[in-house]
Amino acid sequence: MWKFECYKDKAWEFRFRLKAWNGQIILASEWYTTKSACDNGIASIKKNCSDMARYEKKTTDSGKFRFNLKASNGQVIGTSQSYKSESGRNNWIKSVCDNAPEASVIEVD
Repeated sequence: MWKFECYKDKAWEFRFRLKAWNGQIILASEWYTTKSACDNGIASIKKNCSDMARYEKKTTDSGKFRFNLKASNGQVIGTSQSYKSESGRNNWIKSVCDNAPEASVIEVD
């Protein structure tokens, strides 16, 4: 089961992470000052994740592969973990497309 976890970090800022069925964190957000803004970020992920044009594929300096999911205004709304291969990154992009729209949202400590 895929899920978004909304939580407060050590600085008491709101963040979310998208976890896959296996518990792996696939996307993480920037910080938000309010819970409402964090909820809007999750809604934006669900809205934009099916549009492949919203994904920015990146290669790190260490040769790993990542992606950002962007809103229609170009703002990054989620950043992936690093993957060892380009195909691994691309497979997780497809999984986000398929699963994020129906992912549950929970609050965690």
